[in-house]
Amino acid sequence: MINQIKKVGVIGAGTMGAGIAGQVANAGIDVWLLDLPSDGEDVNMLSGKGLERLKDPDMPGLMSKEAENLINLGNTRDHFHELADCDWIAEAVVERLDIKQSLYKKLNDSCKKSTIITSNTSTIPIKLLTEGMPIEFCERFAITHFFNPVRFMRLLELVRGEFTRDDVISTLHEFSEIKLGKGVVPCSDTPGFLANRVGVFAIQCALHNAFELGLSPTEADAFFGRPLGLPKTGVFGLYDLIGIDLMADVVKSLVSILPEDDAFHKYSAPIDFMTKMIANGQTGNKNDKGFYKQDGDGKKVINLSNGNYVPHERLKAPLLEIAEKNGVSEILNDNGPYGLYIWRVLSETLCYAASLVPEVTEDLTQIDDAMKLGYNWIKGPFELLDEIGAEGFINRLKDDGRDVPSFLQKSLPKKFYTALESELSFLGVDGATKPIVRSSGVLRFSEVRQTLKAIHSNESASWYEFEGVAVVEFHSKANALDSGSLDVLTDALSEAEKMGLKGVVIHNDFQHFSCGVSLWGVRDYFEKDDFDALDAFLVCFQNTMLKMRNVNLPVVAAPVGMSIGGGFEVVLHADHVVSHANSVMGLVESFVGVVPAGGGCKETLYRWAENLGDNHKAAWKSFMNIGLGRRANSPTEAGALSMRKADDVFHMNRDYILNIALNSLDNTIKAGARKPLALSGSEHFKEMLEWLTTNHEKGMLTPHDVTVGTEIARIVSGGDCPSGTIFTEQDILDAERSSFISLAQTPETQARIVAMLDNGITLRN
Repeated sequence: MINQIKKVGVIGAGTMGAGIAGQVANAGIDVWLLDLPSDGEDVNMLSGKGLERLKDPDMPGLMSKEAENLINLGNTRDHFHELADCDWIAEAVVERLDIKQSLYKKLNDSCKKSTIITSNTSTIPIKLLTEGMPIEFCERFAITHFFNPVRFMRLLELVRGEFTRDDVISTLHEFSEIKLGKGVVPCSDTPGFLANRVGVFAIQCALHNAFELGLSPTEADAFFGRPLGLPKTGVFGLYDLIGIDLMADVVKSLVSILPEDDAFHKYSAPIDFMTKMIANGQTGNKNDKGFYKQDGDGKKVINLSNGNYVPHERLKAPLLEIAEKNGVSEILNDNGPYGLYIWRVLSETLCYAASLVPEVTEDLTQIDDAMKLGYNWIKGPFELLDEIGAEGFINRLKDDGRDVPSFLQKSLPKKFYTALESELSFLGVDGATKPIVRSSGVLRFSEVRQTLKAIHSNESASWYEFEGVAVVEFHSKANALDSGSLDVLTDALSEAEKMGLKGVVIHNDFQHFSCGVSLWGVRDYFEKDDFDALDAFLVCFQNTMLKMRNVNLPVVAAPVGMSIGGGFEVVLHADHVVSHANSVMGLVESFVGVVPAGGGCKETLYRWAENLGDNHKAAWKSFMNIGLGRRANSPTEAGALSMRKADDVFHMNRDYILNIALNSLDNTIKAGARKPLALSGSEHFKEMLEWLTTNHEKGMLTPHDVTVGTEIARIVSGGDCPSGTIFTEQDILDAERSSFISLAQTPETQARIVAMLDNGITLRN
């Protein structure tokens, strides 16, 4: 059915409309992006601006130049006829019923009768949208509610009307899931659907309680974030990201459509302090000033008492560390202000989510999926309730004199999720457990893991046997690599070979694959002045990477999210890579004053040499890639930077990655050890040093950039050795390690690492 959609039209080139068009183009499908005609020479100015937004380097909506070429720009006066033969038309115009209805009448008269038509609205019911339209139009109409930014946010809420045909829904579901890479959550046509209904409630609850309890943005965001399995933006940071003014409009919209007795109204009133911020133009990241701002002196945070900005420092609270290690219950058991804050926010949010069952949905997994896919929560509300313990949660509600949602009360003594043999089930509204059913090809390791027992596990990583395969999962903070990670990976490689398993797959279902070697660990080494121990760690890292290449089993890396620094070095040493279309890859170590030392320089050099057939050019490309910390924001970009091999594959939907990786093992060919390489030598090394000097004089590089760049140049060229000198794989690894240790001993590199860890900034020194 997905092949039925070969041409798409999008009407409305604002943020959402342009984003939808961009994702359709990313899927390799022709799309027309239309908006109102403009006065002047460029009648397609509005649709052109939509395309330009997609090319934002900080948040690129397009995966490649090829995708850009699939977007046709036009306007609703001159190009409306182009929609006549579209298979799907997505409407994303202003949230005015009269404008939408007028557009639908025109589409009904102009388009083929098989065209599927959808709206991106989140506020207007289908019954009103299609009022007065012929029944055959209503049968092919639905709501496809995307989340912003469309390329990166996984959730699509799919809403059917009273007359929407089953085949229309199934076609949209399959196309959106496989081609557009979305996690599709079917929703009833109720106000706010699911994700925004719960998500905005949680945000508003967290916001109002922070003001009421007198917590700073730093304090609130530290606790209403990673310790709960939520994005690190917290609540104030999320307000900045979305836009303080836009969030105010979202709240007003929900207020207008939700029933008067809905608990949302408790937290819907505007906060005077924020009203003044909006009036002052302090609306968030888009204006570079909101609750947080970045200036020449670093990151600052607003003082909620007087409105002044003060230097931002990460909150150092023992409770945070304990909670991240042992779970959210540690915070809830705390009697201090932080424990009270999280209890208020979490209890209100979880009760609100539970109150939507069964009135809004009878399937609690839809609520959990909506929050995980639409708001990047690691665990949904009911998964959190299982972690906390529903019985204790209910008893505390009763102790506080609060009402208990009927679905919560009825759930006892059962859990909301239960692993039965190899199947994960959920609790239905009738009290019976029901298996979670996913689309064919969808395989989430976060669900699979609950039916398995780890063969080897520590705080940083675990590995499991699944379908005759060793599956390795990193699960440290940001999935940073440390001795524990390497220990588990090494054990999985050794034991899988002994057990006769089919191979090894390295994958996780978290936001990011791995953000590199733990800088906290590196900091600990240099603060203790124990560089011998640091060297031993690097030896272990390198040996583990070599084992990946040399073990007599295929090793497949299946990264999602960011694979940077040491995380990307793991990917580089895999025999085969199955990645998500939004994976970000690159060696970014230079930003913190070190060099890749897990074989990253080595593999980059070898790959460029293989692709170019010229070791001199390969050294230069490697020097630029590593020195500038270049990152690929898509597999297409990765291929152009020699970060991705020709036989590596990717998929638009991250939920398909693990399944594809498992199935690829039978056809994966071992890479094996690298042959010695003739390096370009001293002459080329000198050229690189001259380039560094020139760009330093131009003010493009700092003194320490030059120091780091010199070490990178030495590794990829061979330094002072004659041209053509043969270097073995181990020789290059030794050079990487030597440079890393040397740089780690400099005050400049140590200052960069401390600045990144303590303040989240890239120090240019």
